[in-house]
Amino acid sequence: MAATAAIPRFPRDFLWGVSTSAPQIEGAADQRGPSVWDAFTAVPGNVKDGTTAAVACDHYHRYREDVALVGGLGVAAYRFSVSWPRVLPTGAGAVSAAGLDFYDRLVDELCARGVRPVPTLFHWDTPLALQDAGGWLRRDTAERFAEYAAVVAARIGDRVPKWITLNEPAEHTLLGHALGEHAPGEKLLFDALPAAHHQLLAHGLAVRALRAAGARDIGIANSHGPTWPASAAEEDTAAAGFYDVLLNRLFADPLLMGRYPEGLGELMPAADLEADLKVIAEPLDWYGINFYQPTKVGAPLPEGTAAEFAGLTLPTGLPFSPRPIEGYPVTDFGWPVVPEALTELLTAFRDRYGDRLPPLVITENGCSYEGIDDQERIAYLDGHLRALHRAVEAGVDVRGYFVWSLLDNFEWAEGHRRRFGLVHVDHATQKRTPKASYHWLREVLRAQRA
Repeated sequence: MAATAAIPRFPRDFLWGVSTSAPQIEGAADQRGPSVWDAFTAVPGNVKDGTTAAVACDHYHRYREDVALVGGLGVAAYRFSVSWPRVLPTGAGAVSAAGLDFYDRLVDELCARGVRPVPTLFHWDTPLALQDAGGWLRRDTAERFAEYAAVVAARIGDRVPKWITLNEPAEHTLLGHALGEHAPGEKLLFDALPAAHHQLLAHGLAVRALRAAGARDIGIANSHGPTWPASAAEEDTAAAGFYDVLLNRLFADPLLMGRYPEGLGELMPAADLEADLKVIAEPLDWYGINFYQPTKVGAPLPEGTAAEFAGLTLPTGLPFSPRPIEGYPVTDFGWPVVPEALTELLTAFRDRYGDRLPPLVITENGCSYEGIDDQERIAYLDGHLRALHRAVEAGVDVRGYFVWSLLDNFEWAEGHRRRFGLVHVDHATQKRTPKASYHWLREVLRAQRA
């Protein structure tokens, strides 16, 4: 096992946690309303191994066992997500008492073990009834989301010290609505921008609804990463700048500065954009960053040349082209392992947003590797914790770190082919086996508490 003593000491009140999401682990699909992922996985070819999330890790029935694993790890917080269609089967209207009861039991179990519950209200599982009515392309969905947030807060808010509204609206927009690689499978390219605006509006409305219900310590989990130009050539730097706006600033600027990047505001479906931006920019108590890798981007490739990115074949006609990052180890997903990019990202965020930037929390960081003796995952986490500490030493106000993920889960369009968990799950038997990385992280956290 890798040594733990050399991990630098973080501040005493630094929040250590581990993350999951409802559609990836809960299963019990017959105990909730259908979501966009149920419809998406039912189409042959959409999921690479043909599996669905109908059972996943069966966390719905095994949550006590999983909470025991969280407690045994020694983290102070558990980030999970609430399934919107489990609470409101059609996305609005009648509330499922059984659905709320499940999260009531889960929160109680966490509290009994001294673990802080940190719920995420949306992790991509839009109720299918709302999708059939237009989904995130309709403004009405943002309003329904705020109503749902109020329902959840009324039931478990008395025991929840920290909230997350949305998870990765950038990926949900890009992969779910622009490229069709994730649910709901729309291939709208730049016509997917309304989905971005309505998710951001939903966030702001939910912040207001949560605060009205007495909730405090509210944030959002956005994915970010440095964008590196393929070369110093003007066409490559311009393409990289455009990509950076879409994947980083399109979502951070409205939240933190109250405005869209230049040229994008007029593309948003709002009768009164300034009014919407005031809602979107509701003050945050903290800002969550999900980090996995940097991206290298160049000018569009010659016509007829397919661009590959993170296992995806991108359509032609885009004004940029992701390029491979060479010279670094890669995960089983083919993602480059570049810990220093995390330091680069966090210091750049501090420099870009200055006083507008609230305290940061790393809400996801992890990697996909096979095997129970997962030394590669240990090396990955070790490197990223050191990179995170360098950012803290450089003056970036980072208050917490959540590993993705507790369990090997249903990894979206990859099905069960990718394993991000600290705990191995045999999906045939549902047997849980803590990996070497689980035991390593437990010792790291023990040393941090000493």
